[in-house]
Amino acid sequence: MHQLVSTPLVDFLRGLRTEIDHNYGHGRVIVAVDGVAGSGAGDFADELARVYAETGRETFRASMEDFHRPRAERYQAGRTSPEGYYRDSYDYRTLRRVLIDPFRMAGSTGFQTSAFDLRRDAPVVTSWQTADPDGILIVDGVFLLRPELIGTWNYTIAIDVPPAVAYERLAQRENRDPDPTSPANARYVGGRELYLAEAAPWFAAAAVVDNTDPAHPRRVFPDNGCACV
Repeated sequence: MHQLVSTPLVDFLRGLRTEIDHNYGHGRVIVAVDGVAGSGAGDFADELARVYAETGRETFRASMEDFHRPRAERYQAGRTSPEGYYRDSYDYRTLRRVLIDPFRMAGSTGFQTSAFDLRRDAPVVTSWQTADPDGILIVDGVFLLRPELIGTWNYTIAIDVPPAVAYERLAQRENRDPDPTSPANARYVGGRELYLAEAAPWFAAAAVVDNTDPAHPRRVFPDNGCACV
């Protein structure tokens, strides 16, 4: 088992790993890393998986980016609709059918970590995988703490960054408008506001992480103030 070089990020993630293992040391475990686009939730989940690899525990990664609904369904309420973004973006039924439920069944039941190609706007058929009895699955994405997903995850992490930071990252990565108040971002900002009002993710999560500086994440608590993207 390869041991990572200690850094503030690695040490922080080792602490989270210890907390998760204290509560879920045996059996299959599903960890959700919830965060808006630009929060760094995907990278955070990747790094957590690397830290788990130190222990030899079989670890799998999945992202809600690979469980989108078809374009016609995503935009059925209009391309600028915040409600459509929140309600229609992701295929939770398929997520449960091909990944969550079979992963939880343990044994030799196969599961898939992706089901949809966003660029091609088409379903994909990937190889079925199996896991050890104590395997861990780490899923990243937006809206993971929404009411209809309650009970899906064993441990939940909410990634918190200020809106300006998230949209500056998106501007660099995807050439988006860096201003969160721009009309071009209204669909996403409005959808996030619906999510915050309905799910209160900062209070629902087991851990809230300020990821403003990805190299130096820190644990924060809602009562002490969160950016609440």
